[in-house]
Amino acid sequence: MENSDIPSLGTQLLVLQTEHRMLDTEIARLAEFPYVDQLQLQRLKRQKLQLKQNIERIKAQLIPDLDA
Repeated sequence: MENSDIPSLGTQLLVLQTEHRMLDTEIARLAEFPYVDQLQLQRLKRQKLQLKQNIERIKAQLIPDLDA
């Protein structure tokens, strides 16, 4: 990995974290209503999980490999 990749990964990380927080807020808002569209709620939760997995993948790329 080149040093020029690190800022772009950091930027991607911030964007994904922001989207994750927005989805969390939206899911909480929808869950407050008793007759919420359960399919929509499931889709949002699945999207949130995918974002979390992408966040973890980028965090792992940002940690330098240590030769033991």
